[in-house]
Order: sequence, then structure tokens, then C-alpha cells
Amino acid sequence: MSPRQLISWSNSTLASATGHFKGAGMVQKLDQKLPVANEYLLLSGGVREGVVDIDLDELNVYARGTDYDMDFTLLVPALKLHDRNQPVTLDMRHSALCHSWLSLRLFDEGTISKWKDCCTIVDHINGATNYFFSPTKVADWFYESISVVLSEIQKKPQRGMPKVEKVEKNGTIISIILGVGSSRMLYDIVPVVSFKGWPAVAQSWLMENHFWDGKITEEEVISGFYLVPACSYKGKKDNEWRLSFARSEVQLKKCISSSLMQAYQACKAIIIKLLSRPKAISPYHLRSMMLWACDRLPASYLAQEDYAAHFLLGLIDDLQHCLVNKMCPNYFIPQCNMLEHLSEDTVMLHARKLSSVRSDPAEHLRTAIEHVKAANRLTLELQRRGSTTSIPSPQSDGGDPNQPDDRLAKKLQQLVTENPGKSISVFINPDDVTRPHFRIDDKFF
Repeated sequence: MSPRQLISWSNSTLASATGHFKGAGMVQKLDQKLPVANEYLLLSGGVREGVVDIDLDELNVYARGTDYDMDFTLLVPALKLHDRNQPVTLDMRHSALCHSWLSLRLFDEGTISKWKDCCTIVDHINGATNYFFSPTKVADWFYESISVVLSEIQKKPQRGMPKVEKVEKNGTIISIILGVGSSRMLYDIVPVVSFKGWPAVAQSWLMENHFWDGKITEEEVISGFYLVPACSYKGKKDNEWRLSFARSEVQLKKCISSSLMQAYQACKAIIIKLLSRPKAISPYHLRSMMLWACDRLPASYLAQEDYAAHFLLGLIDDLQHCLVNKMCPNYFIPQCNMLEHLSEDTVMLHARKLSSVRSDPAEHLRTAIEHVKAANRLTLELQRRGSTTSIPSPQSDGGDPNQPDDRLAKKLQQLVTENPGKSISVFINPDDVTRPHFRIDDKFF
């Protein structure tokens, strides 16, 4: 799917699936804050699935099957800077790596006038006033605006419009569950700042060799980035935004083999259940590790269609390595360690849990698969009750390729059974990288 197709799908989905408030256009009309010509990025999977790097601590727990059937993340630019041809320099003097404050000095007086009520104000000694765009105040404004629009539309319901099941503010995220036919769609709506170009802090990353070289162009990868409303663990919530490369990640995903994506989905299903408390490891950390693995390992190895089980073991090993060393570099800004804030107790707790997975990965994967199947059965049952012509859920047992399946569990079981008590890994034989290998203890095959 090209970026143009993705944006087109985003707008049409916003207009239909969130048609109960007739798209962001109605929000824009309230006080003309949002850009008139806007681009929305719709991502498959909710924030809880790790599609963007946002902390999950403040999010309410929603269960697939019980609360929703399909989930999406929608990035809605509150501001955008799309006229820059040089690296974008952000104000990171007050922030941790991967974070920034945003001064409205970058914008015209009209923009400052519209948004100054969503800013924190800093007065300088020389008498000048600086307005810093506040992620918390923007999120409050956005939630209030959506609530007003929903209230107005519900007074005059129209035929064919989705039913609003739930609207909640989860930290700086607005979560909406819509009834569309007999399916329930969860939209995590994220107010963002959109930039065209590439941030100066990530400029050195472009100088390195990457797995996507020659598969897609650099222009596709660095077409833009976002600031999302999330702060560092010691940052000031009212002022600090986090850099997000969601648009680039959409492009990079096209270069990842289906077998590695299958392993990633399986590993994600395991860690979401196992490492959910205390919240320290998110699916976004796993996604970053997968991208690093793509850079590290030979393309010929990663292209092996029947190596999903090996890749799953490798991802578990990589995650264990990151926990033990308390080190998970951001893929685009490697100097930013996303696990730096964790306590030693939390790290070791999760490392011990992961060791139990590593000792019997097939059983843990089967458990995760059963959770998915149970959610699917509940979804299908609710759909049957609601309509005889229900919309099939993409998570049905019929075969979403992104969901883990029994074949991978059987392959894992075979590897473990045939090599009892041995360490199985996807690390490549350093003496021969021309052919795919996997390692059992210190022997390569």
C-alpha cells in the first residue's frame, strides 16, 4: 500500500467508520483550530498493539472479543509543518532523547492566536513571551471537541451511521468504539504534530547501511515524522512530545518477510499476556528489536519462508538480551535507550518470566493462540446475535496472516523436542553467512 493509498484510506475510513461525528471536518468547524487540508494516518492495530511509541500505563484495558473486534490507530495532525527542505531542528534543550518541546514561534501569528489556549507560557527576562504547544492541553481540547460533536450528532441520528459504543480519554489518547453492522471497531485517536522531512537528531541514522537499502527509496523512508503526545519518564507532561516515525515504519514493514512478520505477531501475542504487569515492555520495543535484527542478519536468511519458528526463538532471545542488559535502542535514534528508566527489580522480573517462555515456547504460543481463538469465537457469537449478515472479523479463525497459528507452535515443539536442554537460536554462523543456519548450543546447522 503506497503512502497515497494509505492517506486516502484514512480519510475515507474517518468519514465512514467515524461518521457519527462526520469526520474531523466537524471538529475543525468548531473553532477552526485543525488544518483545513489535513492528512490522517490510519494504522492497523490499536495503540495497545504497539503501532506507535506511546506509554500504555494510562490506557484502560480493552479486550478483543469482549470490547471490540477490530482496532485501528488514527493520527490526526493538530499542527503541521510541510514546507521545509532541510533537516528539522527541534528544541530538545529541556527534554530527554527522542523528546522535544515545541515552540509556536515556528508558526505564524494566526496559528499562535488560535492555539495559545492550548499552550504553556514562558516569559523571558527580555520581556518576550514564548508559547509552548502542550500535549496534555491539546488532548483535553480534542476530547472536549469530539464530545461536543458526538452530542450534536446523536441529537439527529442518521440512517447508516455507526453507533457510538464508548468514548473515553486515556491519558492523551481518545479511544472510540463504534458499532458498524454487527462488528465493533476501536479507534485510538492521537492528536499529533506532523512534519515533512527528517529530524536533525536522526540524521546520522541515514548514513548507516540498512536492510531496506535498494528495496525502497530513501525519499519514501524520510518523507515525514510526527510528535506524539507522550513524555519521557522524567519529563514535563505539559510540555514534552515524543518523536514518532510511524510513517517510516509503514514503509519499512513492506521490506520484512512474511515469516519474520509471523514470528513477530506470535511473539507479540505472548509478551502482551505474559509481560503486562508491571508495564515495562511494550510491543513497540519488540518491533524495534525486529528492525534491528533485519539490519543485523543476512537478507537471504531472513527470506527463508519456513523459518518462522527460528525467528520466534531469536526474537525471544533478543528480548531477553535487552532485558538483562537493560538496553533497547530506538531504531531511528540509537543513542536513545528505551529501557533506561526501568528498575533492576522490574528488569529481572520480566527476564525470569521470559525464561519460562524460552524453556517451553510452544506451550506459551498455544496458550496465546487459544486466547485469540476464544476472542474470535466471542466475536462471531456476538455477530450472530446481532445480524445474520454480519461483517466477518479480520481476526477470525479463517486466517488473518498476522495472527500466530498452530503450525508455528508445532514447528517450535519439534525443535525443542529434538534438542532437549539445548539452546536454540537464530544467530548466524560467523564463518559462513552465505547460507541460512540456526544454532543449537555451539553447533551450526
